[in-house]
Amino acid sequence: MRILVLEDDPELGPAIAAGLREAGFAVDFAVDLADADFKLAVNSYDCFVADRMLPDGDALTLLAAQRKAGSTLPVLLLTALDAVSDRVAGFEHGADDYLVKPFASAELTARVRSLCRRSQPARPPVLRVGDVELDVPRRRVLRAGVLLTLTAKEFAVLEVLLLRAGEVVTRTELIERCWDEMSEPLSNVVDVLISQLRRRLGPPEVIATVRGIGYRIAAPDTCR
Repeated sequence: MRILVLEDDPELGPAIAAGLREAGFAVDFAVDLADADFKLAVNSYDCFVADRMLPDGDALTLLAAQRKAGSTLPVLLLTALDAVSDRVAGFEHGADDYLVKPFASAELTARVRSLCRRSQPARPPVLRVGDVELDVPRRRVLRAGVLLTLTAKEFAVLEVLLLRAGEVVTRTELIERCWDEMSEPLSNVVDVLISQLRRRLGPPEVIATVRGIGYRIAAPDTCR
């Protein structure tokens, strides 16, 4: 899942982004409304986490404009404004959730994950191809019943491949879904991670390389 965080606090903003990245999200970061508006226009996100009072105005103006333009992107307002009238204004302008500062990082992560699930088509909580099993709610992966230890990024890539089982997933798609603006899309970051993931999964091979395009996951007997 790819998240946009809008926060101008020089300490809190990077901390929020770091916490969400540690939880397995790809996170882009903006410090004002203009930057956030630009990134919303050029990128596809699964959730938008926004502070309200920014150097160039109130995030409610951006939220209202997004909703007027037809955006259904889930939005969580993260702000110190805790009056009932502030909460009501947030929801009236199109917010899906509202979290008051200070907050627990675990709660923010849980709320973001919940909003992301709402925006996705219904899908099974456990994904399986052959003897590979990925349990999304429990954040665990098993191969032939053996629990594997994967990094957050490896988990994210495997989840995308399993959701598209049998289909070719391009390197560009993997970068857009699993990496953020901190990545280097022109490097071999995807190929390196796929190699790591193959080692974690072990034999027989389940991830096939489709030369010049990307990767495909399938049952071992069909993976060539």
